[in-house]
This record gives sequence, C-alpha cells and structure tokens, in this order.
Amino acid sequence: MKPLGTGDPVRLGPYRLLGVLGEGGMGKVYVGQDGAGTLAAVKVLRPELAHDTDLAQRFVREAQAAQAVRSKGVAAVLGAHTEGARPWIATEFLAGLTLDQVVDTYGPLAEPALRALAASLALTLADIHAAGFIHRDLKPPNIVLTSHGPRVIDFGIARPEHGLTLTTTGQIPVTPGYGAPEQVLGQRVAPPADVFSLGAVLVYAATGRRAFDGGNVAALQYEVVHGQPRLDGMASQLQTLVVPCLAKDPAERPLPLQIARAMSVPKGADRVWRRGKVADVIKERETDAHRLTTLITGQSTDEAPTVTRRRLLTGLSAAGVVVAAGGGTTAWWLRTRGGTTTRTNRSDPFDIPPAVRTPIEPLDRDPDQSGNSRAGCIWSQPDVADVYSPVLLPVRDVLVFGAASGGIGAYGVSDGKHRWSAPSLTAKAGYLSLSDRLVVGTDGQGTLRTYVPSTGEPKWTCPAAEAATLLAADADAVYVLTKEGRLRSISRSDARVRWTATVPADFRKNVITPGAVGQGRLVMAASNGSVLAVRTSDGHTVWSRMAELSSDDFVVRPVVYGDAVYFNGKTLEARRLGDGAAVWSVKAGDGSPPGWGSPFACADAVYATNGSHPRRLDRRDGTDVWARQHTGDYWPTASERSRIVLATHAVWVFDSGSTEWEDPMVKAASAATGEEKLTHDLSKFDYGRLAADGNRVFVMHDSAVDALTTL
Repeated sequence: MKPLGTGDPVRLGPYRLLGVLGEGGMGKVYVGQDGAGTLAAVKVLRPELAHDTDLAQRFVREAQAAQAVRSKGVAAVLGAHTEGARPWIATEFLAGLTLDQVVDTYGPLAEPALRALAASLALTLADIHAAGFIHRDLKPPNIVLTSHGPRVIDFGIARPEHGLTLTTTGQIPVTPGYGAPEQVLGQRVAPPADVFSLGAVLVYAATGRRAFDGGNVAALQYEVVHGQPRLDGMASQLQTLVVPCLAKDPAERPLPLQIARAMSVPKGADRVWRRGKVADVIKERETDAHRLTTLITGQSTDEAPTVTRRRLLTGLSAAGVVVAAGGGTTAWWLRTRGGTTTRTNRSDPFDIPPAVRTPIEPLDRDPDQSGNSRAGCIWSQPDVADVYSPVLLPVRDVLVFGAASGGIGAYGVSDGKHRWSAPSLTAKAGYLSLSDRLVVGTDGQGTLRTYVPSTGEPKWTCPAAEAATLLAADADAVYVLTKEGRLRSISRSDARVRWTATVPADFRKNVITPGAVGQGRLVMAASNGSVLAVRTSDGHTVWSRMAELSSDDFVVRPVVYGDAVYFNGKTLEARRLGDGAAVWSVKAGDGSPPGWGSPFACADAVYATNGSHPRRLDRRDGTDVWARQHTGDYWPTASERSRIVLATHAVWVFDSGSTEWEDPMVKAASAATGEEKLTHDLSKFDYGRLAADGNRVFVMHDSAVDALTTL
C-alpha cells in the first residue's frame, strides 16, 4: 500500500482514507476507515472522468448492481456517493488471498479443495444469474479466498453497454484466456459465458496453467474460439466435470446448479479455507485487519495514523492480499440520484429485495389408492377477478390477476387472502413477472410501474415506456407495444428505452398478449394468427409466419422452450427460434373446434388440446406419445377453455361437458400416460384461465378463482 500523495483526498463520506491500495485507468482504490473502525475499500472515479456521463453512469452501476445481487459469495457494497467531482464506492474490505496468489505461491489446489471451490463459485454464479445479471469477467484475480470461503469481486464489466468495460475506454471486454468464445467474437453473451469462465478458472486452479494459451493475445483468443483446452495434470474425474463447461456452444454448457451438484464436495471440504498453510496466511491477514479496526476506538478520526497502524497496513498489503471488492454487475435499476446510498435504505425504489420462497402444497393422494377422483380445493374466492384478465400469474407466494374492482390484485397462494392491489394499472394491457422479484404493469398513461410481489411495495416507474400492451420480459428488458403500435424495449438495468422498432402493418393494433421470449428472440402473435419474431437486441424482424386463420375460434399463443418456439392454430408447429425454420407440424384431428389449443412445452414433451381432448407429443419430432379423448364437444369459448397446464405429474385442461346443458369442469390426466385422475366441477362460465405453481393449480372461471391440489 502506498501513502496518500498530493491531490489524494483525506476523507470521503464517513471514511477516513489511510492509503492507496491501487489505481487504474478510471480511478484509485483507497483503504478507508469509518468512525466505528470498520475498514472499507473505497473506489474513486478520477476527477477528470467524473464529467464523462457514460463512464460516470457505469461507475454508479457498479454500486447499484452489487447491492442488487444478494449472495454470501459476493462482496458487499457498504455505501456510495454518486455525484460531485469525486464519485466513490465503498465496498467490503477482504483481507484474503486471491486465487492467482494462492496458486502462484502455494501451487495448484488439491482435489477436495478444488471441488469445494467449484461448488462455491457455481452457487455464487447461480445467485448472480438468478438476479438477472452476468459477471462477464470471472478470473483468478477476481476470486478472493477468505476463511469463510471464496468471494467473487469486481463486476465492473458486467453487461456493459455498447461492449465497453468499466476499466478503460475502448478496452476489449474480455480477459484473454477466461472470456468465452462468444465474448471474444463480440457476440451477445448470456449466463453460459460465466460457466465457460468458471471452467477456465478451475483448470488453472487444478494445474497452475491456463486452459488456453498462445504467443500473443490474438493467438490466445484464437485458441479460445477454435482450440481445445490444455488439461495436462488434471485428474481424469475432474476433467469429466470441467470439460462440458468449456464447450464452444453456450447451449451445451451445464447450469451452475448442475455443476455444484456434480462436484460431489467431500464432507468437511469447506474446512479447507480454515486449515492448512493457505488458511493460516488468510487467518493472519484477517487478524491484522481486525486489530487495525480496534486501534481507532477512543481516538479522534482526525488524528494521524500511529506507527502500529501503519505497520499493520503494510503487513496486510505486503503480499498483495488486501482486495478492493469492487462493485457489481449492471444495476437492477439505475439512476444517478446523488447523495449517499446504503444497503439498508429500504425505501429506495432501486433496492429490490430477493424473491421469497414458494410455499409448497402437499400433493394430493393418488386417486387410484384413495378412491376419490375429486381434486382437493385449497381455497375459493368468488367475485374477485376481472373476467378479461389476460393471465393468472403465480409469483412465488402470491397469485396475481386482474381485479374485479379495477387494476390488478395479489392473493396468497396458500390461503387465498387478499395481499395488495394496484388499482392504477390496466389489467387488459398485461402484467409480467421480472425474475419473480417484481411484477410490472402499465397504467392508463403508458407508464410502467413495478411492485414487490409479496408485499405490493411500489418500486421503479418508467413514463418513457408509453406502453399500451406488455408482451414479454427477459433478463435484459421488458418488451411493450406503444399506443402508436410501435415495439419498444425498456432496459431492466436502467429503465431507459433501449430501442423502438416499427411493427409490420399486419401486426399493428393486432398483437395479443403475452408473447414469448428466449435465445435473443421475441415472438408475438396477432389476432389473425400471424406470428412475428424479432431480435431482442434491436427489434429488427428476423422471420414471420403469415396468418392462416380466418376464424375467431383460436388465439395463437407462442411458447418458447430451449431453441424452439411452439404455437397453435389449425396446425401445431415447432420452429427454430433463430431463423424460423420449420422443425415439425401436426395437423389437428377431428373435433370441435378443428384446431389446437395453446401449447405447453417442457424438457421432452409438448402438451396441447386438440378438439376436445389433450395430447402429448414428443418435443423432438411431434409424434404422438398419447391422446386422451374427453366427452365434451361443446366449446363456447374454445380459445380459452383449451388452455393446458402441467402441474407436477399431471396435465390440466378445461372440459365443457358432453352437452350444452352439462356443467363444465377441469380435469387432470397423468402426464406420463394420459389416464384421467382428478376432476373439479365448475358452474357455467364464459371466460377461463389456468395456471400452476407450487403443487397448486389455479382456475379462474369468470370472476371466481379456485386453488386446487394436484398429483
């Protein structure tokens, strides 16, 4: 650590600065201490860059985003000041060893330690991705080993705008040898890019060498894109686990949670961070940091540092182990608000709490064993729903739908009790879940409004959306149609308009909600059955399928799963998301109406109703797995009654009864065989919706909503 020099501040906010930890193209990192003696790494933007709006916003984005990612594997942001000549971020002071320091000094990790490292990092990536972010720069210097386990730091280039990093303007946003092939090629990246980086990190930790190498940066990057990883010295059983992470195709890489489970961490492996040579050094640094914090007690904060404090700081820095845990990914919501922000400011509209747990309902007994084929009713609420609600939306512990009194309402999934309402929203315009952490809708003026699902606490708003219809949302954006019929993307990281695109004439004023999104494509359907796919990056049309329907009997609803989209009509079709190429199509059989209802896709199957009966098809080629004939042939509102949902081991559909005068019901059939298992009687109704989550099935029939148990 260097002493403060000419031009260095002596205090920033509550932190008295003790020395310089490091500096780079954008700023300096100081070690600071607040009035309680708590140490922090204080990152400061260079004064000459503070007026660069783009860089300043990215700097702020670090602070806001790190507060949004809640994980014990991520270094905490303690506070930030985002305006003035010296914007700063104060982060948790980690007196540990970075992974590259450990490997360079003490050699590669033994297998138990490597498995513990891999599982911990994978779980941290899962937390980051669950919050909607991508780290983009996972590498050994950004992994700190502490006595409590590995910590991921410095998310400075996570999801950068226009491909720039948070370090030096114009710098390539890839660390050579650790960035994924899609990053090297300048393509849009997704969470699998972090999985590739994790694989490269694990090779380094196990062997002491990079997985890819070359004589220069260009040669190294070529190897990342085209070459094979160097795994010499890595145990074969570990190679089997790590090689899939380094797949060139992002779709072939495993999910972080799959990695964590596959690592089969030995019992007691977590003690590796508390015992042994490396652990002793970590403990010594952390002890010195603790001693330093106690020396301030009883002293004036304006008093010069004592020799003891200087020696402690020198000792902490001697091996380069003091880490500036610098910031986070792109913000969940970003606005330069000025003033000091902290993690505990619960009234801040940008402080989004993590999603609550979904309460799980006990499964219904197998009716073959109980002799009872009636589904259990958990609760029923009459006269609460707007009959024109676009969807039933389960979000963890609440069920959201259009309220009979106006706007939208949320009800507890376990007891049906009313939680909250948002009367200003326009239910028929749609409402969406944002990673289960927010519910978003639009009011009569087109302003996007967000709410915490469990409590209804209002969060950020976006008047610039000018939304008339909400179509879909992914980890990056909310996609809406404006009142003028234009397609607009609203960034979830800063609530600004990312792009606005002109919608083809056949779709203006005719698009129905919801749409479907995945793999960089937004797919939407018009009321006449036409289907349109656009790029989520800029709204440009990629492919379309023109209308084939001349009847109002159907509502075409696209469903995305994996790299394909499935949609209904006179035929049930599967098309590639990327280019719209047909994968398979199946014509409807005889029935009333002669077509398919809205499909549901999962790992190996597509379920949909055909006429008056549900069918299961193989997702790969559309061949029949089973078809179940129901008795009903009266379909007054077939477009909605034919909706199908999958709940654990059963598929649920509406059945109207065998005659016009017979009461309708919902029926559950075994997802594996199609054998009918459960029924639930309903009174006559005109409009219906189905949804499922947490071992519950939710049924809206006109203004009533029921919650049922499933198999």
